[in-house]
Amino acid sequence: MDRRSVLTGAAGLAVGAATFASPAIAKGKKELKMVTTWPKNFPGLGTGAQRFADRVTASSGGDLTIKLYAAGELVPPFESFDAVSSGTADLYHAADYYWKGKSAAYNFFTAVPFGLTANEMDAWIHHAGGQELWDELGSQFGLKHLLGGNTGVQWGGWFKKEINSLEDMKGLKMRMPGLGGDVLNEIGANALALPGGEIYPALQSGAIDASEWVGPWNDLAFGFYKVAKNYYYPGFHEPGSSLGIGMNSKVWEGLSKPHQALVQNAALAENNYMYAEFNARNGDALKTLVTKHGVVVRKTSDDILNALGAASGQLMADVANTDKITRKVYDSFIKFRKNAISMAKYSDEAYSKARRLPFKYGG
Repeated sequence: MDRRSVLTGAAGLAVGAATFASPAIAKGKKELKMVTTWPKNFPGLGTGAQRFADRVTASSGGDLTIKLYAAGELVPPFESFDAVSSGTADLYHAADYYWKGKSAAYNFFTAVPFGLTANEMDAWIHHAGGQELWDELGSQFGLKHLLGGNTGVQWGGWFKKEINSLEDMKGLKMRMPGLGGDVLNEIGANALALPGGEIYPALQSGAIDASEWVGPWNDLAFGFYKVAKNYYYPGFHEPGSSLGIGMNSKVWEGLSKPHQALVQNAALAENNYMYAEFNARNGDALKTLVTKHGVVVRKTSDDILNALGAASGQLMADVANTDKITRKVYDSFIKFRKNAISMAKYSDEAYSKARRLPFKYGG
């Protein structure tokens, strides 16, 4: 999806020289300006940002109000980081791997190829040192970070032709931005980073042969089934895409302890609510795609997944050597990933297989 467009080559910030604006204060009340990288009321993402803002406002009884500015209303979407870091805005809602031009470490706080699922991301952030590392990273740019949503496991994408072997990937023109696109290039495909609004016409014209976006709910809305019928799973590139809330550090420190707790709880609530919404909507959307629009659901072959996995592992090792903070984040992430894989074998994976056994259940 377009929110995964990557800010390559973005200039670093001289935070110390930045001038931080104060939130609007009137009669003991505060109003914070929140910018997002999403179009207004964009399903799941834009609506989730608005829910977070509304939840803070309602829970505070109006003492702490968040006014949302959708992409382009106050600043261009991919200038959200700089706007909040400098104090032009107070907080943002976005996918933090957009900011990999600031530090490669930001990739790990949204999603990396063959990384953590949504539940595992929550566990790493809240109970295995992820939040502390995120705070350390954000402190370099005058930011406080919080989880604020998740789309869950994303799909492999839409393909005009069947993909049965690694050879079929050679020269394939596929829309996939970020580290996932880098992995595709490593196995011989040709990855392109296109904004969301350009994907459908590019598929229609033949400018690209395939594209990923999010999953059935959002993909149905974009109408990709009209020009590509082969829908592949699983997606290797984003196994649990976390969305982030970034607040200007001085604004965060200026909040009372009760208001800080309120913001943290509102972020936690939205993180859970959005993930639940994607899980609730995807099933019905997939049925519609298959039964009404003739979409064929196909599994990516193990040969292709193995090649993608090997390329991903090498890329992650290279990314780890970008700078000291990225190495710290990488080491923590990889350690937790190993533990998560070991545990999943006996828990989620085992139960999922057991539930698919052919016994009668219900009506």
